[in-house]
Amino acid sequence: MQLKPGNVEEYRARHDAIWPELSALLTESGVRDYAIFLDEETHALFAVMNPTPDARLEALPDHPVMRRWWDWMAPLMEVEADNRPCEWPLQLMFRMD
Repeated sequence: MQLKPGNVEEYRARHDAIWPELSALLTESGVRDYAIFLDEETHALFAVMNPTPDARLEALPDHPVMRRWWDWMAPLMEVEADNRPCEWPLQLMFRMD
């Protein structure tokens, strides 16, 4: 994902005060060990999560709480026409378990 310049502190503040209903939705959907990292030079955001084996992540983009969150975060980030954050897949270069 890509954060727009000048929005680092606001992005962090909004996540520090994540809505209880969004946190519950993510947990109920099977999201675990979720973290977002920032590359301070490029403002690239890198998210990592370990979903449960029975996670239902495919339903999240259509949930009203997720839609409201995306709308609220849209001014801070590069987004698609529907305010979903722009995402780019990364190629796995190395893994050690």
